[in-house]
Amino acid sequence: MNRVLLDTSAYSAFFKGDPAAVEAVQAADEIYLNPIVLGELLAGFIRGNKEKKNRTELETFLSSPRVYLQIIDEETSERYALILSSLKDKGTPIPTNDIWISALAMRDGLKILTTDRHYQKVVQTIVEIF
Repeated sequence: MNRVLLDTSAYSAFFKGDPAAVEAVQAADEIYLNPIVLGELLAGFIRGNKEKKNRTELETFLSSPRVYLQIIDEETSERYALILSSLKDKGTPIPTNDIWISALAMRDGLKILTTDRHYQKVVQTIVEIF
C-alpha cells in the first residue's frame, strides 16, 4: 500500500499541476495531511489573492476518501523530541514545522512527499523529493 504525507510544498506543487507531484499523489492509496501543513496552507491562503478558491480546493481535497487528517499526540511529541535532538547533535537543523511533519510521518510510517531537500537530514523518515 502506498501511503504518503504531503508537506506544504507538495500540496502546492500538486495544485499547480507539477507533473511529478500529480503523479505521486495520483499513485497514492492513502494521502495524509496534518495540522501543521493545514496551518501553513491557510496562512498562505490568507496572505494570497485567491483565498476563497484555495479554501474551496482544500475542502474538496480533504473530502476525498483517500485523504486523512493526522492528529498530534504524545507519541508524536516524543518523536519530535528524538528528531530535534538528533538534528542538533549533527548540527543539521531544519525548520521547526518540518520536524513536526517528520515526527508525524515517522509515527505513522508514511513517506513524505516534498520539494524541500532538508527533509533528507531526518534519517528517521522516508522522503520523496520532486
